[in-house]
Amino acid sequence: MKIRTGGCLCGAVAYHLEGEPLRVGLCHCADCRKSSGSAFVFFAVWPRRAFSHNGEIAMFAGRSFCPTCGSRLFCLREDEAEIRLGSLDHPPTDLAPDYEVWIKRREPWLHPLPGAGQFAEDAD
Repeated sequence: MKIRTGGCLCGAVAYHLEGEPLRVGLCHCADCRKSSGSAFVFFAVWPRRAFSHNGEIAMFAGRSFCPTCGSRLFCLREDEAEIRLGSLDHPPTDLAPDYEVWIKRREPWLHPLPGAGQFAEDAD
């Protein structure tokens, strides 16, 4: 079984993932752009039971981050854990987005990813 680890910039929060993600995506929504300081967010979703973490986290609007360094890490729901892939300890070179959401807000200089589903807003 594939094991992935990640955490925040200062090392106060660490997490552990087991297995492969359910889905991998890019989000271009205004909230993701604001909270990441970037044009989009690269994320993946695992079953909640495949995720564990240690260290103190803070939350804002369902988004978990390190209260010391501010690194955005994950969003936890009862059944799923959405992970910001930039917070993995090793680059996720084996993961590619299956879909893009909120493409109506995608920068015009970014082109659709070939083979990835395209959704104007949230994918249902």
